[in-house]
Amino acid sequence: MSSDRPIFVVGCPRSGTTMLSLMIHAHPRLAMPPESRFLIKTWRRRAQFGDLSTPEQHLELARSCVRTGSKVRELGLDPQETLDAILAAPPTLGSAFGTVFKMFADRHGKARWGDKRPIYFQEVDVLLRLFPDAQIVHIVRDGRSNVASLKRMPWWPYDSIGSMATWSLAEFCSRRNAKRLPADTFHVIRYESLVSEPERLLRGLCTFLEEDFHPAMLEPSEVREVVPERKVWHDKLKSSVNTDQVESWRKGLDPWELGLMETVLRRKLKHWDYAISGAGERPTPKLVAKFAKEAFDRRSAMRKRWAEESRDMATSTLPVAARLTSRQLALAAREN
Repeated sequence: MSSDRPIFVVGCPRSGTTMLSLMIHAHPRLAMPPESRFLIKTWRRRAQFGDLSTPEQHLELARSCVRTGSKVRELGLDPQETLDAILAAPPTLGSAFGTVFKMFADRHGKARWGDKRPIYFQEVDVLLRLFPDAQIVHIVRDGRSNVASLKRMPWWPYDSIGSMATWSLAEFCSRRNAKRLPADTFHVIRYESLVSEPERLLRGLCTFLEEDFHPAMLEPSEVREVVPERKVWHDKLKSSVNTDQVESWRKGLDPWELGLMETVLRRKLKHWDYAISGAGERPTPKLVAKFAKEAFDRRSAMRKRWAEESRDMATSTLPVAARLTSRQLALAAREN
């Protein structure tokens, strides 16, 4: 089997996206970089770049991709070489972004490239607009353990209820995309199944990716060099794959948090076969209402952004899709 389609790993933050991306990166043909964070940020500012067939605009885009803050250096890439490569690539946003990831893959001697960022779970349509041949892998984790983990993160900006709303949103996106996208485009993995039966799940993932399974994928700790040392919250990835964190919620959640989550997200948890413990405190109407408002506001903002993206896609005349892989080039040729 052989493919050159790009791969994107998505999911609620702290759901196992880093572990899964390391498993993929351990494959001899697949490259998954550390989070660079320039893609969506630059996409949101696409209006300022305008027509990339204009050299000045193409240069402005290239500078935006590699400027300080984009973390291109964490990919081990030289900013000037990256800028030059973007300028040599086809004049589309997707080609610029893809060139960065391809350079990372080339640096590691890999045939395929991709990217991992949890927040992509609500940006799948953007990813497919930029990379129409992309394959999306969404990992889902027990929301209770997910929230318990987010509570410990120094960089996480939300309280427990905001974390519950984030998990709920990611779960909604996973089911929505599974229903509407082709089976060879979107693939869902359950975290608990991955850590308890890693070989079975990874073989299924490789089938989806049109790749042969490789045993190295079972030891993601061997490729931790792509995770910046400053991210100490990933230290557990130094160990072999294990089930130690499967029920971390039993010690990580307060009784009120457990009770609220098992009340307002009961159906979602049961859908993924997460047994309801009934051990938490019964939530007050005030807490239930606070969660409902948080979840409603999050979904409304997301749907508003989706509607704006849809209108832009219907009216924009400038090409944005990458022209780097065999399928991307074939699609571009068909459109011209």
